[in-house]
Amino acid sequence: MQPEISNGTLIDIQEFDFFYGPKQALFGISLGVLPKEVTALIGPSGCGKSTLLRSVNRMNDLIDESHHEGNISIDGKSIFDPLLEVMSLRKRVGMVFQKSNPFPKSVYENVVFGLRINGENNKGRLDEVVETSLKAAALWSEVKDRLNDSALGLSGGQMQRLCIARAIANQPEILLMDEPCSALDPVATAKIESLIQELKKNYTIVIVTHNMQQAARVSDKTAFLYMGKLIEFDETEKIFTNPSQQQTEDYITGRFG
Repeated sequence: MQPEISNGTLIDIQEFDFFYGPKQALFGISLGVLPKEVTALIGPSGCGKSTLLRSVNRMNDLIDESHHEGNISIDGKSIFDPLLEVMSLRKRVGMVFQKSNPFPKSVYENVVFGLRINGENNKGRLDEVVETSLKAAALWSEVKDRLNDSALGLSGGQMQRLCIARAIANQPEILLMDEPCSALDPVATAKIESLIQELKKNYTIVIVTHNMQQAARVSDKTAFLYMGKLIEFDETEKIFTNPSQQQTEDYITGRFG
C-alpha cells in the first residue's frame, strides 16, 4: 500500500519526546521515513536509538510510567489515535529483536504463530505462508526438511532469519530491526545484510545498529542520535562522507562515542 500523504513519507515523526517516568530519553525528534527504503539509526549506547525504534510500534507502551509528547504518523494517521488498535499497528509494523527469540516450538509453528493467534487454521494457507516467508527470509533451503524440528536446534544466524520469517508472515508494511546482527558472527551477519537488501523491495525497514560499517552498507538514509537528540539525518553516503555537523563527523571518525 502506498502512502497517502503528499510528500511520500510513510513514517512521519514530529517533535517527538519520550519519557521514562521523570527521565526524558528523546528530545524533539523529527524525521520522515520513505517507503521501501532502509533507514539506519546510529549513535553511542544510551542515545535513544532503541527507544525511538520501539516507539514506532508502541512497544514502549509496555513500560510503566512511560509517556510521550509529539506525534508519530504512518500513512498520515497518528499511531496514538485512541481509536487505533495497538494489535493492528503491530501487525502492520513487524519487529525483529537484538537477540533472536524463537519460541520453543517447531520451525513451522514459529512462522505461523501470528496467523494462528488471528484464527487462521487452514493447513493449505499455513503451508503456503511458511514456504513463502522462509523463502523471503533466505532460510527455506536450509530448513525445508526440518520444519517439524524444534527451532531451538537452529544456529544463531538461522534463528534470527527465522524471527524475520515470523515477522513477515503477518504481511507487515514496515520492519523494525533492533541490532539484528549484534549476536551473530561475520558470516551470519553478511547473510542478514544481504537479506535486508532483498527485503527492502517489499518492506520499509528501520534498523538500529551500533556497527557504522553496517549502516553504511545496508541503509539508504542514516539518522545520528546523541543524548536523545537528532543531530543529523540525511542520505547515508552524505552522512559518512560529508556530514553537515561536526558532532556527526567526530562520531563517525571515532573521536568520541
